[in-house]
Amino acid sequence: MKGLFNFTEVLTYFFRKPDPNRKPTFNLRVMHGINKISILIFLVCLIVMAIRLFTR
Repeated sequence: MKGLFNFTEVLTYFFRKPDPNRKPTFNLRVMHGINKISILIFLVCLIVMAIRLFTR
């Protein structure tokens, strides 16, 4: 149960440095940009759902 809600991997995703051994391509940069946007939207939705749950 302890590892079920471990968000450290999600939160550290935003602060990772690029791998120096891998050449960044346009497709890879766009993919990571879309991933970051979708993670942010998901976290905002979780916060909104929690607020709605506790205010009713």
